[in-house]
This record gives sequence, structure tokens and C-alpha cells, in this order.
Amino acid sequence: MALTREQMAQRVARELKDGYYVNLGIGIPTLVANYVPEGMDVMLQSENGLLGMGAFPTEEEVDADMINAGKQTVTARSGAAIFSSAESFAMIRGGHVDLTVLGAFEVDVQGNIASWMIPGKLVKGMGGAMDLVAGADNIIVTMTHASKDGESKLLKHCSLPLTGCRCIRKVLTDLAYLEIENGTFILRERAPGVSIEEIVAKTAGPLIVPDDVIEMTF
Repeated sequence: MALTREQMAQRVARELKDGYYVNLGIGIPTLVANYVPEGMDVMLQSENGLLGMGAFPTEEEVDADMINAGKQTVTARSGAAIFSSAESFAMIRGGHVDLTVLGAFEVDVQGNIASWMIPGKLVKGMGGAMDLVAGADNIIVTMTHASKDGESKLLKHCSLPLTGCRCIRKVLTDLAYLEIENGTFILRERAPGVSIEEIVAKTAGPLIVPDDVIEMTF
């Protein structure tokens, strides 16, 4: 079975480390806030100017003025700070974010990412993705392995306008966790019950399958 959105967030949360400053992009990445390991001190940053984002609020906790970059209502943890968007991007551009998690339309074997525009469709804008991929060394991309039409999103060359070049090294899809090295995808983990054959069939770019591919557990 392919991973659910919640399982993808849980898997990403395993990459968190004590003391990390982490930026969570719109979509699946925002769910990671709900799965920070117990006792771990992680400061989640939202690019609209919040450092110290907590889990999503209950109905009683909702504050319409407390939102993340995707305009979802959020909570603030103890020790949180609120500041301007300009200061937030200074933090991002200055390389002060330890881990960035964001979505994408396509990723290729050179580590290029396309995440902001599909020609002919509504374009809301680049957002902060270009700054995030340029200012961070540790990035995890989360996305479905293939489109609704069954077309692979893991390519030899991205076909959509690029957000960043040669900046992606880790990709988590609903089928697998992969790393990018020396112009190829390397399969590291597969979703529970998903066969290696299916992953190979849905990966358009060059793919190395080691002998010790782990099946994820939850």
C-alpha cells in the first residue's frame, strides 16, 4: 500500500534532530508538526514570520490571526517568536535553517526541483521555495511518486520550470524513500507492501536498487 499523507509526515519526522530549526512547506510537510518525537526540542519555522510553530490547533485553540505560510491556523509553542517576513527570509537566506521539507511537481537525477508552476494552469506564485532550496543544505522533498495519470515525477530531466538546481538529495514519495547521488536515484526504503518492481516501473530516471532496501514500519 502507498503511504498516506500522515505516514509520509511520520517518516519525515524521523529525520528531525534535537535542536534543529526546521522549515515546513505547504501541504504534506505541514503535517510533520504533529509528529515531532516526544521530548525532542525542535523549532519549526514558518516563512511568514513564526519561529516555534506547534501542532495544529483543536477547535478550542483556533486563533484566526495565527497562521502558517499556507494560511492554515496553527499554534505557537513555548519560546516561540513572531517577526516580519523580511526577517524570516533573512534567516532562510543566511543558512540558519537545519532542515527544509517541501513538496514538488518533479525532481530529477541532477537534484533539480520543479515545484512552482505548471504551464497553462493557475499560478499562485513562486512563494518562498526558491529561497528555501537556495539557502538550505539539508532538504527533503515529499510528493507522490507518479501523477494521477501514472506519469513518473522522478525524472532524468525535469520538464517543468525549475525552482532550484542541483539542490535536492533526499526524496520521500508515497512509495519510497530515495537519495540522489552521482546522477542517479538510489532506493533506500520502500513503503509497506509496495514491491521494488512497482517502484522501478514508476521511476523514469536512472535508479539503483541496493540489496538491502528496507521496508518502512509504522
